[in-house]
Amino acid sequence: MNMKILEKSPKFVKFVLEKTTPAFANALREIMVAEIPTMAIEYVDIEKNTTGLFDELLAHRLGLIPLTFDSRLFNLKEECKCGGKGCSRCEVILTLEKKGPCKVYSGDLKSNEDSVKPTNPNIPVVELLEGRELKLQAVASLGIGKNHAKHQAAVVGYQYLPHIRIDKDKCNNCGVCVEKCPKKILQKKDGKVCIVNSMECSLCMYCVDNCEKRAIAVSGDEKNILFRVETVSGLTAPEIIKQAFNVLNKKLSIFKDGLEKAVK
Repeated sequence: MNMKILEKSPKFVKFVLEKTTPAFANALREIMVAEIPTMAIEYVDIEKNTTGLFDELLAHRLGLIPLTFDSRLFNLKEECKCGGKGCSRCEVILTLEKKGPCKVYSGDLKSNEDSVKPTNPNIPVVELLEGRELKLQAVASLGIGKNHAKHQAAVVGYQYLPHIRIDKDKCNNCGVCVEKCPKKILQKKDGKVCIVNSMECSLCMYCVDNCEKRAIAVSGDEKNILFRVETVSGLTAPEIIKQAFNVLNKKLSIFKDGLEKAVK
């Protein structure tokens, strides 16, 4: 199995997993979405709230704000030495105190840990009118997406690697396929239909369905799978991919040990 990076940034990674299987690709996707620990607000102690929102709605909004964190410093509560009681290795305290008139943003949250802060300081929380006040303390901790959506690490999509073939003997270069292609994969150059960037093909088959000469063939290669990973958490996309492979290796090791014991 090989991994070929096509596009890489802190927020987004596009890569091809070569010589793999759909089952392996699906397992990797599920881990990236639902089993990578991320930081989010778990509890909110509201001391004063004279805004137009109920306490429960405010707490819900705060819980959905993604937080950056250093994965080397924190443990899941169930794996922490404190036994889940709460300590500096598994919990972070954030405070917020504002008086109106003003707008309250995610950046107004003050953390007791430098590495933990909102990924975007401009996420709106609530608007305070004249004389209104909000004062609260929140507790953030690690969790995974399969237990709560606020801990989802990334949005991940994958598809079979597209292959587009044009039969030059059948093609009359009418250009209908060029007009119908929503991704503009096909273009007409020097009077001939050509393929510009097959990696962007979504396998919609519009070009195939609209070609009267049946000169175009589009297929997906299930042994080579194209991934798109976009972070929606405090982790970067490359970190999420790396951790996903680590989690998968750990699961395989557990399965192997269990299998060896079962067949003894």
